[in-house]
Amino acid sequence: MKILVVGGSGFLGWEVVRVGLAAGHDVVATYYGNPVRGGAVGGGAVGGGAVGGGAPGGGAGAVGVEWRRVDVRSREGTVALGTAVRPDVIVNAAYRQSDWATTAAGGAHVGLAAAAAGARLVHVSSDVVFSGAAPSYDETALPDPITPYGAAKAAAETAIAAMAPDAAIVRTSLIVGPGLVGPGLVGPGVVGEGESQHERFLHRLAADPSRGVLFTDDIRCPVHVTDLASALLELAAHPGVHHVAGPDAVSRHELGVLIGRRDGVPTDHLPTGRRAELGPPAPLDVRLDCTATQAKLTTRLRGARTFLAPRPPGERPHWPGRR
Repeated sequence: MKILVVGGSGFLGWEVVRVGLAAGHDVVATYYGNPVRGGAVGGGAVGGGAVGGGAPGGGAGAVGVEWRRVDVRSREGTVALGTAVRPDVIVNAAYRQSDWATTAAGGAHVGLAAAAAGARLVHVSSDVVFSGAAPSYDETALPDPITPYGAAKAAAETAIAAMAPDAAIVRTSLIVGPGLVGPGLVGPGVVGEGESQHERFLHRLAADPSRGVLFTDDIRCPVHVTDLASALLELAAHPGVHHVAGPDAVSRHELGVLIGRRDGVPTDHLPTGRRAELGPPAPLDVRLDCTATQAKLTTRLRGARTFLAPRPPGERPHWPGRR
């Protein structure tokens, strides 16, 4: 199977690339702002703006991957990419939280590219399409966003459902990686492949508590990046709306503590706060019900309390501040 990963240089996209290669698929991936390390660069620049997401470890690249530079904000460039590559499946993991054009219009452009290429589309959406007013949200729930980013994600869902009715729209939650293992993938104390923004923030906050707080009233259902990437590839065969998140609903503070304990980082003095009081505004409690989606998957969606179990001391990464 030939897979085009749009946003392949981002944290999730990089893992989709890795999982796809491990399964024996032919993988083409896109990047914008990061130089390509390894792999083959083909086709030159298409468009020329932002894809969203930076490459783990400071660059994109993997042996066996053909990399294409693309600007998803460019309708013509994105459609041209799909037509040139002719993939069987397109996974869209591109986004930029502060940029409507990348998240909303870009998602629509990828939908057009899938339609033009005759490819199945797997579009990654988010739990921020919901307000948090309901106790939980299953796959039939209608979006009711309360933030610009949530509105952009919901707009992309609407556009894709209209132009690519066979698409799989996959809503997910906070994405967490395996972290740095052993001596570190790119050097001690340096962010590397496997670290999400949540892990990086926790390590920086533990080293310097003045850098922010962990919210105790912001509840999500974190998912492991490998579980999500594997599920995305499985769901290419299942059109419709899907929810892929872990079964454990935890606050951002509890998530930080779990990450710290896994990595051997002291968590006793992590600063806490309430998003309701400190902002910025966002849904406070969004719990994705993934029951229907999990029934379609062979991939088991693990909860944060499972995949963030403490590591043996010899497997813990270096972090800034450890003596």
